[in-house]
Amino acid sequence: MKPQVNEQNGSTQNGDIATDAASVAMDAAAIVPAASATAAEAAVAESAGAIVPAKSTQQLKLEMLNIGNGNSHENCTFHHDLELDHKPPTREALLPDMARSYRLLLGGLGENPDRQGLIKTPERAAKAMLYFTKGYDQNLEDVLNGAVFDEDHDEMVVVKDIEMFSMCEHHLVPFYGKVSIGYLPCNKILGLSKLARIVEIFSRRLQVQERLTKQIAVAVTQAVQPAGVAVVVEGVHMCMVMRGVQKINSKTVTSTMLGVFRDDPKTREEFLNLVNSK
Repeated sequence: MKPQVNEQNGSTQNGDIATDAASVAMDAAAIVPAASATAAEAAVAESAGAIVPAKSTQQLKLEMLNIGNGNSHENCTFHHDLELDHKPPTREALLPDMARSYRLLLGGLGENPDRQGLIKTPERAAKAMLYFTKGYDQNLEDVLNGAVFDEDHDEMVVVKDIEMFSMCEHHLVPFYGKVSIGYLPCNKILGLSKLARIVEIFSRRLQVQERLTKQIAVAVTQAVQPAGVAVVVEGVHMCMVMRGVQKINSKTVTSTMLGVFRDDPKTREEFLNLVNSK
């Protein structure tokens, strides 16, 4: 039996059935995003008679979560699972991916990652990089651990020649040197070892020396609200020693002066004399 032909549009009954099925599918595609889109988007789409493109399950969960708590999640670097809190994976959990990256790097250099001396190098390098950048896991409050004390002392406190090791963020090679910190207390003093701890927080990150110097000064200010803070950093940068101009004896000196150290030349001079004395 031949299918009946619709004289008006030339389609068969079977063709009508297929068309209807497609129409239903298109309507369903329009309904799903309309329910998950914002009210404004849905109203515009409906008034224009347009079909809103279907969104992925991940997008829908993201939008619903945004609606529920009023937060924006688009820039969450570690937000892999929207069912969970905003917590990055532990640094140890990053090791497998980092090791694979180092293995690719070795291969890119023309080496054989499977030869005896290099078999475990990717994992060792990944662990070393995590250690070099452990400052990302630390914050000022945890490091201070309550070691701020009330004390009627307003004379200069200086801790100098604190050893510092960091990683240049431009070439991922080390720079190292010494940090000297001075501050004028306002009835609060900081445990002396905490000044070295503060240096560790910020030096154990990808850094430039200029930013590192300021971050240390600002952290001391936040810790004890002194009348002023001074920080001097003297560093040797392997990106200048091992590559580029290759000047092995060059040193970079940066300073940040806050409060009275910036405003009072005599106070600044006293600090610099103490730092430079042997």
